[in-house]
Amino acid sequence: MKITKNLTVMLLVLAASMFLTPMSAQARKPYIAVVSKGEQHDFWQQVKKGAEAAAKEYGVYITFEGPPSESDVQTQVEMLNNAIAKNPVAIALAALNTSSVLDQLQQTKRNGIPVIGFDSGVPQAPAGSIWANASTDNYNAAGLAAKKMFAVIKDKIEAATDTNPVKIIVMNQDAAGESLLSRGKGFRDTMIKLIETNTKLTKEDIQVTGNPGYIDVNSPVTGKKVIIEMVVPASAAMTDVSAAATAALNKVASDNVLGIFCSNEATAKGLLAATNDGATLETNYRDLVVIGFDAGAAQKRAVRKGYFFGSITQDPYMIGYKAVELAYKAYKGEKVADVDTGAKFYDKTNMDNDDIKGLLYD
Repeated sequence: MKITKNLTVMLLVLAASMFLTPMSAQARKPYIAVVSKGEQHDFWQQVKKGAEAAAKEYGVYITFEGPPSESDVQTQVEMLNNAIAKNPVAIALAALNTSSVLDQLQQTKRNGIPVIGFDSGVPQAPAGSIWANASTDNYNAAGLAAKKMFAVIKDKIEAATDTNPVKIIVMNQDAAGESLLSRGKGFRDTMIKLIETNTKLTKEDIQVTGNPGYIDVNSPVTGKKVIIEMVVPASAAMTDVSAAATAALNKVASDNVLGIFCSNEATAKGLLAATNDGATLETNYRDLVVIGFDAGAAQKRAVRKGYFFGSITQDPYMIGYKAVELAYKAYKGEKVADVDTGAKFYDKTNMDNDDIKGLLYD
């Protein structure tokens, strides 16, 4: 009788604990772990909102977490380990360092757990460990910047001669990251194609110069009319980025620079630091067409005031949404493939529009 009574008490305690634990409600839903590069920045908060919307849409339970900063690699590794220990049906991962998660990727591969890369994904991941990626097509996004700039400077490009050439400068934070390489090359290639197809000039009139990481075997390198200069600072430190921006601005008059494309938020900040938050762009470089990439408070202010012609924004909300959507579909056994989460051009005329303002994080 005593044994029966004790057993009854134990069962009641167990039942009560099931109702008290927050996992009880979610236990009936498939669990997808989302491990991000960060969580505090507005960009990642938008990613999180998109992920949560997809979770609601597909009836799954997710956790979304990222380290305090993008230098906290080991913290992210521990988050990934904890996520795997909870036996998720799938994982969405934006790795800070691919080499730090190789063991985990091998483990998920052995256990048949689909892993979806998002944002910059998991570059150079072992074959078969990443099922698909939800990310911005950086090549196409930068190509959009080239199209917007070309429309403004086309007439000046057509007027260029061997003795009076024009220059376009592309600012890149480094020549190592895949996303930045894709942006620099996307802008370069699109600008070359636009000049070839929409002006009287040919590819032989164009010269790509500067950092060798952005010059391919097919890049024109002997032209004398249009110079596309690929600039990379000495380091990613803001002082070096700002110094490179200052050097570029010093060429505006002597080299007849028509436009500058800053391929990420860091290079945009560097240019703003070199121009009194953009104010001297208006006073000293009024005809210079500057287009940035991403957002941030300083860049948004420069666009709103007209110091920048405009900027390209990614869609962090859609990055999060598509990451969870792909993870769910992979778990269900559906075939998945990489998804371009899109990019949009914004300027002072449309940055407050409903389809744009939510993408302009600080």
